[in-house]
Amino acid sequence: MFNFTIAALSQAELAKVAQPVIDVCKVLVPVLLSVVGALGLIWCILLGVKYAKAEDPQEHEKAKKALKNAIIGFVLIFVLLIMCQVGVTVFTNWWSNYNY
Repeated sequence: MFNFTIAALSQAELAKVAQPVIDVCKVLVPVLLSVVGALGLIWCILLGVKYAKAEDPQEHEKAKKALKNAIIGFVLIFVLLIMCQVGVTVFTNWWSNYNY
């Protein structure tokens, strides 16, 4: 049987737990987006230069594959970070409008 006394936390107790997590996410996600964006741009430029300088066909294909994988990886990281930001916003709105 489900113990309702454990589940029945007050709004103040839940706010004490949730608010620090929300605050950290609101600060951390934009910073991470900036860092990942800068690193992704630098890494893709370096891989592009390596691709352009490749003389051997095997090196050319290797550099092309590395560049493609880097772009896909950074796009996935951006999508996940943006989803995290949207999730925090949705959770915050739900949290503030929730009726106890």
